[in-house]
Amino acid sequence: MTEDRSIIHINVADFAVAVERVLDRRLLGRPIIVAPEGAARAAVADMSEEAFQAGVRKHMPLSRALGRCRDARVLPPHPARYRQAMTRMLKSALPCSPLIEPGDGDGHLFVDVTGSSRLLGPPVDVAWRLYRRIRRDLGLAPIWSVATSKLIAKTATRLVKPLGEYIVEPGDEAAFLAPLPLFLVPGIERDDLTRLNDFNITRVFQAAAFTADQMRTLFGHRGAFIHERLHGIDPSPVHPANQPPPRVIEFREFGDDTNDRSHVEGTLYRLVERAGRQLRRQALAARRIGLVLEHTDGVRRIRQVRATPPTANDFSLFAHARRVLNLAWIRRVRLRRMTLVCDRLTYPPAQRLLFEPERRMAEKQDRLMAVMDRIRHRFGTDALVMGRTPAAVDELQKTEAG
Repeated sequence: MTEDRSIIHINVADFAVAVERVLDRRLLGRPIIVAPEGAARAAVADMSEEAFQAGVRKHMPLSRALGRCRDARVLPPHPARYRQAMTRMLKSALPCSPLIEPGDGDGHLFVDVTGSSRLLGPPVDVAWRLYRRIRRDLGLAPIWSVATSKLIAKTATRLVKPLGEYIVEPGDEAAFLAPLPLFLVPGIERDDLTRLNDFNITRVFQAAAFTADQMRTLFGHRGAFIHERLHGIDPSPVHPANQPPPRVIEFREFGDDTNDRSHVEGTLYRLVERAGRQLRRQALAARRIGLVLEHTDGVRRIRQVRATPPTANDFSLFAHARRVLNLAWIRRVRLRRMTLVCDRLTYPPAQRLLFEPERRMAEKQDRLMAVMDRIRHRFGTDALVMGRTPAAVDELQKTEAG
């Protein structure tokens, strides 16, 4: 009989604010917003629980956030501080297991302690010791959970934010998830929520009543994945900290070197479509979009931008990718090869959009993405293409046929 896994999830809520408060105790109890205040389009990078309760959300324009929380103290972000804190958290967890998967400087750690009870004691005791170690060494008070998978452990810490702990016993995964709102389940995206909301389904137990075949009818190839998520099934491993982080890469080598802007953008959109499908199949979203342009004369240019919020939506991915193209393509020399890189992958954010115009636009795009995915899954990748991509598709098909 296979031993149940034991996964600890450590989460320092409002990580940037927590780090700043360790360094300046005068910030305790005050509403705090972390944002680049001097920037023309400054957006909220993090906020304290007090600011959250006042209506401030991540990625909200700073001017709007201050309108909702007028007494908030605005602090500039200090990425080096947060990276240093993450490194120290990782070192605190290393004695517990070689299988430690850190987040991208966001105060999250997954620790797999399966099979270590004889050496380290029960997983709950390990989690308590790790909590106390982080609190003693860093002055941070993390939320923690113990469960049989990353999915359940992450969901559990979402339930007890900003402080607390949660233990989900083996075999209780489906019962634990059943009463929860769907948006709390990691990997369930906005388009999934919108589709299920059409049937007035907002809770896990309602959606879990669908069979796997019914889910495939609703969601195409994602149906089986969503069905497993809603029943608490998640076999994904905890990756060692020294392993390269996952990323999605798509590239195109032009048959004839080109500097035709419309052709290059059509090809780029084609790469975005492929990357987006990969991300959605894995229930992940990209926090960074990069391009590598290789010119005929051998010169390579690499540029990247941050995606806030993280996205797996083709329209949003292409908007970011075109920005990167504008940054990287500043020479008149023809292009030989273009590589799209989507990395810093994460679960789509649980936070839903607050404002009606943004919500309506996002829902329209997500519905369209879901329909396009289902059509392509049934009739093939090239059954449906955007207006800017036919030339790129024709060239790609000729190259593959050759």
